[in-house]
Amino acid sequence: MIKFMQTADWQLGMTRYFFSEGAQERYNQARFDAIRTMGRIAKEEGCLFMLVCGDAFESNQVDRKTVVRTLEALKDVPVPVFMLPGNHDPLNAASVYRSSTFERKPDNIRVIDTVYPIKINDDLEIVGAPWMSKKPAVNPVEDVLGMLEPIDGITRICVAHGVVDYFTPDRDAPAVIAVELLEQAIKDRKVDFIALGDRHSFTRVGSTDRIWYSGTPEATDFAEMQSGFASIVEIGDGTVSAKPVKVGKWQFIDQSRFDLNSPEDVQFLRKFFDDIVNKECTVVRVNCVGTMSLSLREELQEDIDAAKDVFAACDVCEDDLVLLPDDDDFTGLGFSGFAKASVERLRARVAEEGQEGMTARDALMLLMRLARGSI
Repeated sequence: MIKFMQTADWQLGMTRYFFSEGAQERYNQARFDAIRTMGRIAKEEGCLFMLVCGDAFESNQVDRKTVVRTLEALKDVPVPVFMLPGNHDPLNAASVYRSSTFERKPDNIRVIDTVYPIKINDDLEIVGAPWMSKKPAVNPVEDVLGMLEPIDGITRICVAHGVVDYFTPDRDAPAVIAVELLEQAIKDRKVDFIALGDRHSFTRVGSTDRIWYSGTPEATDFAEMQSGFASIVEIGDGTVSAKPVKVGKWQFIDQSRFDLNSPEDVQFLRKFFDDIVNKECTVVRVNCVGTMSLSLREELQEDIDAAKDVFAACDVCEDDLVLLPDDDDFTGLGFSGFAKASVERLRARVAEEGQEGMTARDALMLLMRLARGSI
């Protein structure tokens, strides 16, 4: 039985423009912590080694500090680590893997810089398909599988990176991998397992259990279905299994629609925010639709402001939220004379479409806040 950890797409050095203050550094630290977590899990699971299937770095232009912190984290991994250059960090002349900083890597790290099989022991070898440029004519794995001969008595693991044709509408793009090619290589006994990187969700590929994406150990976007995992792969006598293990702490939550028409609806949104755990490591996106008074809109704004103070990022879309002032909005505010006349003119324009209506609503909201002393 052979057991190893598969991981990919660490993308160390990744930045997110939408983060609130301090969130980017928390995000960076979580990605370094994930390396140590995976090392601990690999030891607990009895893994022989760890495979990093491309894009360990966000780019070849990451700063020196990112590289140094990566190497420090890798020192704590108690098993050998094989790192494949991917499309984000290809093994070109400017590669981060060729930098003087990375050359001081710990002894347990090996960059897969060749297409020739790497012998692990008498019964096991790894063959990788490193990206040598960001825009290859074909995916590197095609050439690697083409040169391999069938094997007997040895387990061979192929490490590759890129999108397969099942998951992209642009199937004819140069770097897209044909699943049929991968499955044929397995059928021909050229390889026993193909470990893929690029897709950020833990995903089985094809009709066998021998081709898998591990996903990224820390979430990066809303579209990811099962990110934040590494994979424990076991290969035995004719059997293969891939088990996801939770690694990451960050989450991206997309609530596509909140109907807000009453105080109860606003309270429901408030509870939604309150119930989310680990807010400082959460990016949340909500879409508000409905019709409400200015007073209720002001209450909603307080909830939104509070959410933005605690979440790593909070994106609230209000494009489909219609504000219709009612008489209660202005009760007790003491408007008279010019101020009262201005309010009446603005109220008459609120229902107008386009910029006129938006400006009138914003002006009324400002007047209310000023009158109530909330500014």
